[in-house]
Amino acid sequence: MKIQDKVDVVVVGSGAAGSIMAAKLAQGGRQVLILESGPEISPGDMYSSQIWARRLKWGGSKVLEKGKQPIAHGINAGWGTGGAATHHYGCWPRFHENDFAVKSQYGKALDWPFDYAELRPYYDRIQKEVGLSGDDKAEIWRPPSDPYSMKPMPTFAQGRVISRGFEKLGMTTSPAPLAINTEMHNGRPACLYDGWCDAGCPIGALVNPQTVYLPMAKQHGTILQHDATVTRVLMNADETRAVGVEYADSDGNRSVQLADVVVLAAFTIQTPKLLLVSATNKNPNGIANSSGLVGSYIQSHTSAVIHGMFDEDTQNHLGVSTGQLINQDGYDEKQKPGNAFGSFQWTIGNAKKPNDFAGIANARFDLFGTELDGFIKRAVKNLASMSSVIEDMPVASNKVSLSTKKDKFGIPLAVVTHNADPQTLALWEHVKAQGLEIMKAAGAKEIWTGGYGALHLSGGTVMGRTAKDSVTNGYGQTHDVPNLFIGGASLFPTSGGVNTTFSIHAVALRTADYITNSWSELTN
Repeated sequence: MKIQDKVDVVVVGSGAAGSIMAAKLAQGGRQVLILESGPEISPGDMYSSQIWARRLKWGGSKVLEKGKQPIAHGINAGWGTGGAATHHYGCWPRFHENDFAVKSQYGKALDWPFDYAELRPYYDRIQKEVGLSGDDKAEIWRPPSDPYSMKPMPTFAQGRVISRGFEKLGMTTSPAPLAINTEMHNGRPACLYDGWCDAGCPIGALVNPQTVYLPMAKQHGTILQHDATVTRVLMNADETRAVGVEYADSDGNRSVQLADVVVLAAFTIQTPKLLLVSATNKNPNGIANSSGLVGSYIQSHTSAVIHGMFDEDTQNHLGVSTGQLINQDGYDEKQKPGNAFGSFQWTIGNAKKPNDFAGIANARFDLFGTELDGFIKRAVKNLASMSSVIEDMPVASNKVSLSTKKDKFGIPLAVVTHNADPQTLALWEHVKAQGLEIMKAAGAKEIWTGGYGALHLSGGTVMGRTAKDSVTNGYGQTHDVPNLFIGGASLFPTSGGVNTTFSIHAVALRTADYITNSWSELTN
Protein backbone atom coordinates (compact mmCIF):
# COMPACT_ATOMS: atom_id res chain seq x y z
CA MET A 1 0.00 0.00 0.00
CA LYS A 2 1.42 3.37 -1.03
CA ILE A 3 1.68 6.10 1.59
CA GLN A 4 1.29 9.57 0.09
CA ASP A 5 3.03 12.70 1.35
CA LYS A 6 1.19 14.30 4.23
CA VAL A 7 -1.03 17.34 3.60
CA ASP A 8 -2.59 19.84 5.98
CA VAL A 9 -6.18 18.95 5.05
CA VAL A 10 -7.70 16.10 3.09
CA VAL A 11 -11.26 16.76 1.92
CA VAL A 12 -13.41 13.81 0.85
CA GLY A 13 -15.76 14.93 -1.92
CA SER A 14 -15.69 17.83 -4.40
CA GLY A 15 -19.35 18.87 -4.12
CA ALA A 16 -21.01 21.91 -2.60
CA ALA A 17 -19.47 21.60 0.88
CA GLY A 18 -16.13 20.08 -0.15
CA SER A 19 -15.40 22.70 -2.79
CA ILE A 20 -16.03 25.74 -0.59
CA MET A 21 -14.18 24.27 2.38
CA ALA A 22 -11.17 23.46 0.21
CA ALA A 23 -11.23 26.96 -1.31
CA LYS A 24 -11.42 28.77 2.01
CA LEU A 25 -8.85 26.60 3.79
CA ALA A 26 -6.45 26.97 0.87
CA GLN A 27 -7.01 30.73 0.90
CA GLY A 28 -5.97 30.60 4.55
CA GLY A 29 -2.64 29.08 3.58
CA ARG A 30 -3.34 25.38 4.09
CA GLN A 31 -2.16 22.63 1.77
CA VAL A 32 -5.40 20.94 0.69
CA LEU A 33 -6.09 17.74 -1.25
CA ILE A 34 -9.60 16.81 -2.44
CA LEU A 35 -10.31 13.13 -3.08
CA GLU A 36 -13.23 12.65 -5.47
CA SER A 37 -14.53 9.14 -6.15
CA GLY A 38 -16.01 9.96 -9.56
CA PRO A 39 -14.37 10.85 -12.87
CA GLU A 40 -13.12 14.23 -14.00
CA ILE A 41 -15.81 16.31 -15.74
CA SER A 42 -15.32 19.78 -17.16
CA PRO A 43 -17.89 22.23 -18.56
CA GLY A 44 -16.49 21.46 -22.01
CA ASP A 45 -17.58 17.84 -21.56
CA MET A 46 -21.21 18.78 -20.90
CA TYR A 47 -24.00 18.49 -23.44
CA SER A 48 -27.62 19.58 -23.25
CA SER A 49 -29.11 16.14 -23.58
CA GLN A 50 -31.03 13.75 -21.38
CA ILE A 51 -28.47 10.99 -21.92
CA TRP A 52 -25.74 13.32 -20.68
CA ALA A 53 -27.84 14.26 -17.64
CA ARG A 54 -27.92 10.60 -16.58
CA ARG A 55 -24.12 10.49 -16.58
CA LEU A 56 -24.01 13.12 -13.86
CA LYS A 57 -26.05 10.93 -11.50
CA TRP A 58 -24.61 8.39 -9.06
CA GLY A 59 -22.20 5.85 -10.55
CA GLY A 60 -20.50 4.51 -7.42
CA SER A 61 -21.16 1.50 -5.21
CA LYS A 62 -24.78 0.45 -5.06
CA VAL A 63 -26.93 1.87 -2.29
CA LEU A 64 -29.66 -0.49 -1.04
CA GLU A 65 -32.96 1.15 -0.17
CA LYS A 66 -35.62 -0.08 2.25
CA GLY A 67 -38.82 1.36 3.65
CA LYS A 68 -42.18 2.55 2.37
CA GLN A 69 -40.83 5.88 1.12
CA PRO A 70 -37.37 5.22 -0.36
CA ILE A 71 -34.97 8.12 -0.86
CA ALA A 72 -34.23 7.77 -4.62
CA HIS A 73 -30.47 7.89 -4.01
CA GLY A 74 -29.53 7.34 -7.65
CA ILE A 75 -31.33 10.48 -8.84
CA ASN A 76 -30.28 12.69 -5.95
CA ALA A 77 -26.58 11.83 -5.76
CA GLY A 78 -23.92 12.93 -8.22
CA TRP A 79 -20.93 11.32 -9.89
CA GLY A 80 -17.77 13.16 -10.86
CA THR A 81 -16.35 16.63 -10.43
CA GLY A 82 -18.64 18.75 -8.27
CA GLY A 83 -20.79 15.83 -7.12
CA ALA A 84 -24.55 16.33 -6.90
CA ALA A 85 -24.14 20.12 -7.05
CA THR A 86 -23.08 19.82 -10.69
CA HIS A 87 -26.61 18.78 -11.65
CA HIS A 88 -28.52 20.79 -9.06
CA TYR A 89 -31.06 23.36 -10.25
CA GLY A 90 -29.83 26.51 -8.53
CA CYS A 91 -32.89 27.39 -6.43
CA TRP A 92 -31.32 29.08 -3.38
CA PRO A 93 -33.88 30.16 -0.77
CA ARG A 94 -32.77 30.42 2.85
CA PHE A 95 -34.00 28.35 5.75
CA HIS A 96 -36.40 30.37 7.90
CA GLU A 97 -35.81 31.32 11.50
CA ASN A 98 -38.15 28.68 12.93
CA ASP A 99 -36.43 25.91 10.95
CA PHE A 100 -33.57 26.09 13.45
CA ALA A 101 -35.70 25.58 16.58
CA VAL A 102 -38.46 23.09 15.76
CA LYS A 103 -38.11 21.23 19.04
CA SER A 104 -37.94 24.39 21.15
CA GLN A 105 -40.90 26.04 19.43
CA TYR A 106 -43.14 23.07 18.68
CA GLY A 107 -41.93 20.23 20.92
CA LYS A 108 -41.17 18.10 17.85
CA ALA A 109 -38.13 16.93 15.92
CA LEU A 110 -34.72 18.46 16.79
CA ASP A 111 -33.05 21.84 17.25
CA TRP A 112 -29.98 23.13 15.46
CA PRO A 113 -27.09 24.16 17.75
CA PHE A 114 -27.31 27.76 16.47
CA ASP A 115 -30.03 30.07 15.18
CA TYR A 116 -30.66 31.91 11.92
CA ALA A 117 -29.01 35.08 13.21
CA GLU A 118 -25.75 33.15 13.64
CA LEU A 119 -25.89 31.73 10.12
CA ARG A 120 -27.13 34.88 8.38
CA PRO A 121 -23.66 36.47 7.90
CA TYR A 122 -22.52 33.32 6.10
CA TYR A 123 -25.57 33.34 3.84
CA ASP A 124 -24.85 36.98 3.04
CA ARG A 125 -21.16 36.34 2.36
CA ILE A 126 -21.92 33.46 0.01
CA GLN A 127 -24.63 35.48 -1.74
CA LYS A 128 -22.23 38.37 -2.37
CA GLU A 129 -19.40 36.09 -3.49
CA VAL A 130 -21.30 33.94 -6.00
CA GLY A 131 -24.01 36.39 -7.06
CA LEU A 132 -27.70 35.53 -6.73
CA SER A 133 -30.65 36.78 -8.77
CA GLY A 134 -34.08 37.50 -7.35
CA ASP A 135 -36.48 40.14 -6.07
CA ASP A 136 -35.99 40.73 -2.35
CA LYS A 137 -39.03 43.05 -2.22
CA ALA A 138 -41.44 40.60 -3.86
CA GLU A 139 -40.09 37.69 -1.79
CA ILE A 140 -42.09 38.74 1.25
CA TRP A 141 -41.39 35.56 3.25
CA ARG A 142 -37.61 35.91 3.09
CA PRO A 143 -35.87 36.16 6.49
CA PRO A 144 -33.63 39.20 7.16
CA SER A 145 -31.06 39.26 4.34
CA ASP A 146 -28.91 41.47 2.15
CA PRO A 147 -30.36 42.43 -1.27
CA TYR A 148 -29.75 40.19 -4.27
CA SER A 149 -26.87 40.91 -6.63
CA MET A 150 -28.86 40.64 -9.86
CA LYS A 151 -32.33 41.29 -11.20
CA PRO A 152 -34.75 38.32 -11.23
CA MET A 153 -35.13 35.99 -14.17
CA PRO A 154 -38.01 36.81 -16.57
CA THR A 155 -41.37 35.12 -16.18
CA PHE A 156 -42.36 33.12 -19.25
CA ALA A 157 -45.82 31.96 -20.32
CA GLN A 158 -45.93 28.86 -18.11
CA GLY A 159 -45.18 30.89 -14.99
CA ARG A 160 -47.76 33.54 -15.88
CA VAL A 161 -50.45 30.92 -16.53
CA ILE A 162 -50.00 29.16 -13.18
CA SER A 163 -49.59 32.37 -11.18
CA ARG A 164 -53.19 33.28 -12.11
CA GLY A 165 -54.33 30.50 -9.81
CA PHE A 166 -52.36 31.84 -6.86
CA GLU A 167 -53.68 35.36 -7.49
CA LYS A 168 -57.31 34.21 -7.65
CA LEU A 169 -56.89 32.48 -4.28
CA GLY A 170 -55.31 35.55 -2.69
CA MET A 171 -51.85 34.00 -2.58
CA THR A 172 -48.49 35.57 -3.47
CA THR A 173 -45.80 34.60 -5.95
CA SER A 174 -42.29 35.94 -6.31
CA PRO A 175 -39.44 35.39 -8.76
CA ALA A 176 -37.43 32.40 -7.59
CA PRO A 177 -34.16 33.18 -5.77
CA LEU A 178 -31.60 31.67 -8.11
CA ALA A 179 -27.89 30.93 -8.15
CA ILE A 180 -28.20 31.58 -11.88
CA ASN A 181 -26.96 34.69 -13.66
CA THR A 182 -29.51 36.96 -15.27
CA GLU A 183 -26.69 39.16 -16.56
CA MET A 184 -22.92 38.94 -16.95
CA HIS A 185 -21.52 38.58 -13.43
CA ASN A 186 -17.98 37.93 -12.21
CA GLY A 187 -16.94 36.93 -15.71
CA ARG A 188 -19.74 34.38 -16.06
CA PRO A 189 -22.46 34.85 -18.71
CA ALA A 190 -26.22 35.17 -18.33
CA CYS A 191 -28.53 32.16 -18.55
CA LEU A 192 -29.98 31.15 -21.91
CA TYR A 193 -33.24 29.92 -20.25
CA ASP A 194 -33.21 26.69 -22.26
CA GLY A 195 -33.99 24.54 -19.20
CA TRP A 196 -31.03 22.13 -19.29
CA CYS A 197 -29.84 22.60 -15.68
CA ASP A 198 -30.16 18.86 -15.03
CA ALA A 199 -27.41 18.19 -17.58
CA GLY A 200 -24.97 20.66 -16.04
CA CYS A 201 -24.29 24.18 -17.23
CA PRO A 202 -21.51 24.28 -19.83
CA ILE A 203 -21.61 28.09 -20.15
CA GLY A 204 -21.18 28.61 -16.40
CA ALA A 205 -24.30 30.71 -15.77
CA LEU A 206 -25.34 28.44 -12.88
CA VAL A 207 -23.39 28.47 -9.62
CA ASN A 208 -21.92 25.05 -8.96
CA PRO A 209 -18.53 23.81 -7.71
CA GLN A 210 -17.04 24.03 -11.19
CA THR A 211 -17.94 27.68 -11.72
CA VAL A 212 -16.92 29.23 -8.40
CA TYR A 213 -15.25 27.32 -5.59
CA LEU A 214 -13.23 24.61 -7.31
CA PRO A 215 -11.48 27.21 -9.53
CA MET A 216 -10.88 29.29 -6.40
CA ALA A 217 -9.49 26.27 -4.55
CA LYS A 218 -7.14 25.38 -7.41
CA GLN A 219 -5.99 28.99 -7.70
CA HIS A 220 -4.76 28.72 -4.11
CA GLY A 221 -2.94 25.44 -4.63
CA THR A 222 -5.57 22.80 -3.90
CA ILE A 223 -5.06 19.50 -5.72
CA LEU A 224 -8.20 17.66 -6.92
CA GLN A 225 -7.67 13.94 -7.41
CA HIS A 226 -10.36 11.96 -9.26
CA ASP A 227 -11.18 8.23 -9.26
CA ALA A 228 -10.18 8.11 -5.60
CA THR A 229 -12.77 6.27 -3.49
CA VAL A 230 -12.13 6.72 0.22
CA THR A 231 -12.64 3.39 1.97
CA ARG A 232 -11.99 4.31 5.60
CA VAL A 233 -10.81 7.02 7.97
CA LEU A 234 -7.55 6.13 9.71
CA MET A 235 -7.02 6.77 13.43
CA ASN A 236 -3.92 7.04 15.60
CA ALA A 237 -2.94 4.28 18.03
CA ASP A 238 -5.11 5.45 20.92
CA GLU A 239 -7.94 6.47 18.55
CA THR A 240 -8.10 10.04 19.79
CA ARG A 241 -7.30 11.66 16.44
CA ALA A 242 -7.73 11.01 12.74
CA VAL A 243 -4.42 10.70 10.89
CA GLY A 244 -5.74 10.47 7.34
CA VAL A 245 -7.73 8.24 5.03
CA GLU A 246 -7.30 5.12 2.95
CA TYR A 247 -8.52 5.24 -0.65
CA ALA A 248 -8.63 3.10 -3.77
CA ASP A 249 -8.22 4.09 -7.39
CA SER A 250 -10.44 2.76 -10.18
CA ASP A 251 -8.23 -0.36 -10.49
CA GLY A 252 -8.51 -1.11 -6.79
CA ASN A 253 -4.96 -0.03 -5.87
CA ARG A 254 -4.88 1.22 -2.28
CA SER A 255 -3.12 4.29 -0.91
CA VAL A 256 -2.93 6.07 2.43
CA GLN A 257 -3.27 9.84 2.54
CA LEU A 258 -1.99 11.35 5.78
CA ALA A 259 -3.36 14.71 6.94
CA ASP A 260 -3.53 16.93 10.03
CA VAL A 261 -7.25 17.53 9.52
CA VAL A 262 -9.77 15.26 7.80
CA VAL A 263 -12.98 16.69 6.30
CA LEU A 264 -15.73 14.31 5.19
CA ALA A 265 -17.83 16.18 2.62
CA ALA A 266 -19.15 13.25 0.63
CA PHE A 267 -22.82 12.90 -0.29
CA THR A 268 -25.34 12.57 2.52
CA ILE A 269 -25.37 8.75 2.53
CA GLN A 270 -21.65 8.23 1.96
CA THR A 271 -20.46 10.29 4.93
CA PRO A 272 -22.18 8.24 7.66
CA LYS A 273 -21.25 5.09 5.76
CA LEU A 274 -17.58 6.08 5.96
CA LEU A 275 -17.81 6.54 9.73
CA LEU A 276 -19.47 3.15 10.09
CA VAL A 277 -17.01 1.23 7.88
CA SER A 278 -14.09 2.83 9.75
CA ALA A 279 -14.97 0.79 12.83
CA THR A 280 -12.10 -0.49 14.99
CA ASN A 281 -11.73 -2.93 17.85
CA LYS A 282 -12.05 -0.03 20.26
CA ASN A 283 -15.01 1.47 18.36
CA PRO A 284 -16.82 -1.51 16.80
CA ASN A 285 -19.90 0.58 15.90
CA GLY A 286 -17.93 3.09 13.88
CA ILE A 287 -15.82 6.11 14.73
CA ALA A 288 -17.26 9.39 16.06
CA ASN A 289 -20.24 7.34 17.20
CA SER A 290 -20.30 7.50 20.98
CA SER A 291 -23.85 8.83 20.64
CA GLY A 292 -24.91 5.81 18.60
CA LEU A 293 -26.49 8.27 16.14
CA VAL A 294 -24.17 7.89 13.14
CA GLY A 295 -26.53 7.08 10.27
CA SER A 296 -29.68 8.19 12.10
CA TYR A 297 -32.23 10.85 11.15
CA ILE A 298 -31.99 10.44 7.39
CA GLN A 299 -34.44 12.91 5.84
CA SER A 300 -35.74 13.33 2.32
CA HIS A 301 -37.88 16.21 1.17
CA THR A 302 -40.89 14.94 -0.67
CA SER A 303 -42.65 16.70 -3.49
CA ALA A 304 -46.22 16.97 -4.63
CA VAL A 305 -46.05 17.66 -8.36
CA ILE A 306 -49.17 19.22 -9.89
CA HIS A 307 -49.82 19.14 -13.64
CA GLY A 308 -52.42 21.03 -15.63
CA MET A 309 -53.35 21.04 -19.34
CA PHE A 310 -54.40 24.42 -20.72
CA ASP A 311 -55.91 25.69 -23.98
CA GLU A 312 -53.17 28.28 -24.40
CA ASP A 313 -49.53 27.77 -25.37
CA THR A 314 -47.54 27.53 -22.13
CA GLN A 315 -44.09 27.55 -23.80
CA ASN A 316 -42.99 25.05 -21.19
CA HIS A 317 -39.58 24.50 -22.77
CA LEU A 318 -38.45 27.95 -21.64
CA GLY A 319 -36.95 28.89 -18.30
CA VAL A 320 -34.90 26.91 -15.80
CA SER A 321 -35.37 23.44 -14.35
CA THR A 322 -36.28 24.62 -10.86
CA GLY A 323 -39.09 26.93 -11.97
CA GLN A 324 -39.63 30.63 -12.55
CA LEU A 325 -41.58 31.62 -9.43
CA ILE A 326 -41.94 30.51 -5.83
CA ASN A 327 -44.61 30.71 -3.16
CA GLN A 328 -44.02 30.29 0.57
CA ASP A 329 -47.36 31.42 1.98
CA GLY A 330 -47.88 29.84 5.38
CA TYR A 331 -44.30 28.55 5.55
CA ASP A 332 -43.80 29.79 9.12
CA GLU A 333 -46.98 28.12 10.36
CA LYS A 334 -45.61 24.61 10.68
CA GLN A 335 -48.68 23.17 12.39
CA LYS A 336 -51.09 22.60 9.51
CA PRO A 337 -54.67 21.27 9.62
CA GLY A 338 -55.15 17.89 11.26
CA ASN A 339 -51.99 15.85 11.78
CA ALA A 340 -49.98 17.64 9.10
CA PHE A 341 -46.78 19.26 10.34
CA GLY A 342 -43.96 21.08 8.62
CA SER A 343 -43.17 23.76 6.07
CA PHE A 344 -43.26 23.73 2.29
CA GLN A 345 -42.80 25.90 -0.78
CA TRP A 346 -44.00 25.83 -4.37
CA THR A 347 -41.65 26.17 -7.33
CA ILE A 348 -43.72 27.23 -10.31
CA GLY A 349 -43.25 26.71 -14.05
CA ASN A 350 -40.49 24.11 -14.25
CA ALA A 351 -38.89 23.94 -17.71
CA LYS A 352 -39.78 20.71 -19.51
CA LYS A 353 -38.00 18.19 -21.73
CA PRO A 354 -39.65 15.33 -23.66
CA ASN A 355 -38.85 12.56 -21.19
CA ASP A 356 -36.50 11.37 -18.44
CA PHE A 357 -36.41 12.99 -14.98
CA ALA A 358 -39.27 15.51 -14.63
CA GLY A 359 -39.93 15.22 -18.37
CA ILE A 360 -43.26 15.46 -20.19
CA ALA A 361 -43.65 11.72 -20.79
CA ASN A 362 -43.11 11.02 -17.09
CA ALA A 363 -46.00 13.32 -16.22
CA ARG A 364 -48.30 10.44 -17.17
CA PHE A 365 -46.87 7.11 -16.04
CA ASP A 366 -50.18 5.45 -16.82
CA LEU A 367 -50.05 6.06 -20.60
CA PHE A 368 -48.33 3.92 -23.23
CA GLY A 369 -48.13 3.66 -27.01
CA THR A 370 -50.51 5.77 -29.08
CA GLU A 371 -52.16 7.27 -25.98
CA LEU A 372 -48.79 8.51 -24.71
CA ASP A 373 -47.91 9.79 -28.17
CA GLY A 374 -51.11 11.82 -28.30
CA PHE A 375 -50.56 13.16 -24.80
CA ILE A 376 -47.02 14.31 -25.61
CA LYS A 377 -48.19 16.10 -28.75
CA ARG A 378 -50.65 18.12 -26.67
CA ALA A 379 -48.39 18.54 -23.66
CA VAL A 380 -45.45 20.10 -25.48
CA LYS A 381 -47.72 23.06 -26.18
CA ASN A 382 -50.22 23.15 -23.34
CA LEU A 383 -48.77 21.47 -20.21
CA ALA A 384 -47.94 23.52 -17.12
CA SER A 385 -46.49 22.13 -13.90
CA MET A 386 -45.40 23.16 -10.46
CA SER A 387 -43.68 21.19 -7.72
CA SER A 388 -43.31 21.52 -4.00
CA VAL A 389 -40.52 21.05 -1.48
CA ILE A 390 -42.04 19.47 1.61
CA GLU A 391 -40.36 19.16 5.00
CA ASP A 392 -39.59 15.65 6.23
CA MET A 393 -39.78 15.04 9.97
CA PRO A 394 -36.51 13.60 11.35
CA VAL A 395 -37.03 10.05 12.62
CA ALA A 396 -34.16 8.23 14.36
CA SER A 397 -35.03 4.89 12.76
CA ASN A 398 -34.67 6.38 9.27
CA LYS A 399 -31.02 5.57 8.94
CA VAL A 400 -27.94 4.34 7.11
CA SER A 401 -26.64 0.93 8.10
CA LEU A 402 -24.22 -1.56 6.57
CA SER A 403 -25.11 -4.55 4.42
CA THR A 404 -23.39 -7.92 4.51
CA LYS A 405 -22.94 -7.45 0.76
CA LYS A 406 -19.76 -5.70 -0.35
CA ASP A 407 -18.66 -3.59 -3.31
CA LYS A 408 -15.68 -4.19 -5.61
CA PHE A 409 -13.37 -2.68 -3.01
CA GLY A 410 -14.54 -5.13 -0.35
CA ILE A 411 -16.45 -2.41 1.54
CA PRO A 412 -19.97 -3.10 2.86
CA LEU A 413 -22.77 -1.52 0.85
CA ALA A 414 -24.89 1.17 2.47
CA VAL A 415 -28.48 0.28 3.37
CA VAL A 416 -30.85 3.23 3.74
CA THR A 417 -34.17 2.74 5.48
CA HIS A 418 -36.75 5.51 5.20
CA ASN A 419 -40.38 5.49 6.30
CA ALA A 420 -42.02 8.92 6.35
CA ASP A 421 -43.51 10.07 9.62
CA PRO A 422 -47.35 10.17 9.58
CA GLN A 423 -47.17 13.96 10.04
CA THR A 424 -45.06 14.23 6.88
CA LEU A 425 -47.50 12.06 4.94
CA ALA A 426 -50.38 14.23 6.15
CA LEU A 427 -48.48 17.34 5.06
CA TRP A 428 -47.95 15.82 1.60
CA GLU A 429 -51.71 15.24 1.28
CA HIS A 430 -52.38 18.80 2.44
CA VAL A 431 -49.97 20.23 -0.15
CA LYS A 432 -51.46 18.11 -2.96
CA ALA A 433 -54.95 19.37 -2.14
CA GLN A 434 -53.77 22.97 -2.18
CA GLY A 435 -51.94 22.45 -5.47
CA LEU A 436 -55.01 21.00 -7.17
CA GLU A 437 -57.05 23.97 -6.01
CA ILE A 438 -54.45 26.42 -7.36
CA MET A 439 -54.24 24.70 -10.75
CA LYS A 440 -58.04 24.69 -11.02
CA ALA A 441 -58.15 28.40 -10.22
CA ALA A 442 -55.54 28.98 -12.94
CA GLY A 443 -58.00 27.57 -15.49
CA ALA A 444 -56.51 24.17 -16.29
CA LYS A 445 -58.80 21.86 -18.29
CA GLU A 446 -57.22 18.66 -16.99
CA ILE A 447 -55.48 18.41 -13.59
CA TRP A 448 -53.56 15.54 -11.98
CA THR A 449 -50.74 14.88 -9.52
CA GLY A 450 -47.62 12.76 -9.47
CA GLY A 451 -46.70 10.20 -6.83
CA TYR A 452 -44.64 10.52 -3.66
CA GLY A 453 -41.20 11.78 -4.70
CA ALA A 454 -37.88 12.12 -2.86
CA LEU A 455 -35.33 14.91 -3.15
CA HIS A 456 -32.70 16.84 -1.18
CA LEU A 457 -31.37 14.22 1.24
CA SER A 458 -30.11 15.28 4.66
CA GLY A 459 -29.25 13.91 8.10
CA GLY A 460 -27.14 10.92 9.06
CA THR A 461 -24.48 12.80 11.05
CA VAL A 462 -26.60 15.44 12.72
CA MET A 463 -25.08 18.38 14.58
CA GLY A 464 -26.14 19.36 18.08
CA ARG A 465 -25.06 20.79 21.40
CA THR A 466 -23.89 17.64 23.19
CA ALA A 467 -22.16 14.36 22.39
CA LYS A 468 -25.19 12.50 23.72
CA ASP A 469 -27.69 13.79 21.17
CA SER A 470 -25.58 14.43 18.06
CA VAL A 471 -22.53 13.41 16.06
CA THR A 472 -20.93 16.87 15.68
CA ASN A 473 -21.02 20.29 17.26
CA GLY A 474 -22.29 23.36 15.42
CA TYR A 475 -19.06 23.63 13.43
CA GLY A 476 -19.31 20.14 11.97
CA GLN A 477 -16.51 19.01 14.31
CA THR A 478 -17.15 15.47 15.54
CA HIS A 479 -17.55 15.34 19.30
CA ASP A 480 -15.30 12.30 19.62
CA VAL A 481 -12.46 13.17 17.21
CA PRO A 482 -11.46 16.84 17.35
CA ASN A 483 -9.61 16.98 14.01
CA LEU A 484 -12.34 15.14 12.08
CA PHE A 485 -14.94 17.44 10.49
CA ILE A 486 -18.06 16.89 8.41
CA GLY A 487 -19.51 19.11 5.71
CA GLY A 488 -22.79 18.85 3.82
CA ALA A 489 -26.47 18.23 4.44
CA SER A 490 -25.78 15.13 6.53
CA LEU A 491 -25.27 17.64 9.39
CA PHE A 492 -28.82 19.03 9.20
CA PRO A 493 -30.99 18.12 12.23
CA THR A 494 -34.11 19.22 10.34
CA SER A 495 -34.77 19.59 6.63
CA GLY A 496 -36.90 22.73 6.46
CA GLY A 497 -39.20 23.11 3.47
CA VAL A 498 -36.78 24.68 0.99
CA ASN A 499 -33.93 23.55 -1.26
CA THR A 500 -30.76 22.81 0.72
CA THR A 501 -27.74 23.83 -1.39
CA PHE A 502 -27.51 27.47 -0.24
CA SER A 503 -27.62 26.33 3.39
CA ILE A 504 -24.97 23.67 2.72
CA HIS A 505 -22.67 26.44 1.49
CA ALA A 506 -23.39 28.71 4.46
CA VAL A 507 -22.80 25.98 7.06
CA ALA A 508 -19.61 24.84 5.29
CA LEU A 509 -18.27 28.41 5.20
CA ARG A 510 -18.85 28.68 8.95
CA THR A 511 -16.92 25.43 9.47
CA ALA A 512 -14.06 26.59 7.25
CA ASP A 513 -13.76 29.81 9.27
CA TYR A 514 -13.67 27.78 12.48
CA ILE A 515 -10.93 25.46 11.22
CA THR A 516 -8.86 28.40 9.97
CA ASN A 517 -9.19 30.31 13.23
CA SER A 518 -8.57 27.21 15.41
CA TRP A 519 -5.73 25.66 13.42
CA SER A 520 -3.11 25.68 16.17
CA GLU A 521 -5.50 24.16 18.68
CA LEU A 522 -6.64 21.49 16.21
CA THR A 523 -3.16 20.38 15.19
CA ASN A 524 -1.33 20.40 18.55
